[in-house]
Amino acid sequence: MCPQLHETEPVTESLTSLTVEPGVLNIAASDFDARPMSFLTADGQRTGYEPELARVICKSLGLTPIWHNLPMAEFYTCLATGRYDAVWFNQAITPERLQVVDFTQPYGLFDESVLVKKGSAITSVNDLAGKRVGGLADSTNIALVEGFPGATAVPYPGSDQVLPEMLAALRAGEIDALIDDELVLVVAAEEDDSLEMAFSLPTRVPFAIATAKTNPTLNATLNAAIAAAIADGTLAKLWAEWIPWKPFPFA
Repeated sequence: MCPQLHETEPVTESLTSLTVEPGVLNIAASDFDARPMSFLTADGQRTGYEPELARVICKSLGLTPIWHNLPMAEFYTCLATGRYDAVWFNQAITPERLQVVDFTQPYGLFDESVLVKKGSAITSVNDLAGKRVGGLADSTNIALVEGFPGATAVPYPGSDQVLPEMLAALRAGEIDALIDDELVLVVAAEEDDSLEMAFSLPTRVPFAIATAKTNPTLNATLNAAIAAAIADGTLAKLWAEWIPWKPFPFA
C-alpha cells in the first residue's frame, strides 16, 4: 500500500507545479541493496551511482531529493497516485512500462549475467537446460529465462531482502542459477568465494527515470538535466567512481 507523504496534505497537484511538493523531488525507490547502483550505508544514508546522480541533478534544478522505500512491485501504481514524482531505482525502459509512464533518456546501459555455485559446469545458456533459474519477479532479467531452452524460471517477489534471499537459495541448491543485472552479481561474486559468474549477456538494457505521463514538464526538465550532465562530463565522472570496470556507455 502506498503511504501518504504527509497525512495532513492533499495529494492533488497544481498543473503548473513541477513537483508534488515545491522544491522537493519525491522518489519512489527501495531500500534493497543493489550496490553499486543504490544501497544504504551502515548509518542509513543512501548512496551509489543512482542516488549520487540524483543529488547532482536535483542540485542543478534547485530540488531536494527525498527517497521513499516502496515495494518494487508497487512502484508504478504508487507513482499513479500523484504522491510521488518519479521512480528512480534500477528501472529498465520496457515497452510495457512505456504504456503507463514516460522515461527520460538513459543514464546507463547495463548487461545481465548469470551467477552459479563454483564447480557447477554452467558456462552458457545451453547449460541451463533442465535447470532452475531464479530472478526478480516481473523484471527484464527473469523475462530472459523464457528464451533459455529447457530452463525453468523461478521468480522471487521484490522485497527489500530479495537479493539475499536469492543468493541463499542458490547456495542451498534451491535454484541452480541466478540471473540479475551484471553490476549487482559482480559484487555478489566478489563477496562470496563459493559463487562465480557463469556468463554475461550483452543486453545493454537502458536504465532511466520514470515519471507520470500527466507531468511531461518534469520529464523534460529531468531529461535536459541528464543531457547537461553527460555534456559537461559529470555523468562520466560518477560512472568512473561507481562502475570503473565497465566502459562509460555514452563516450
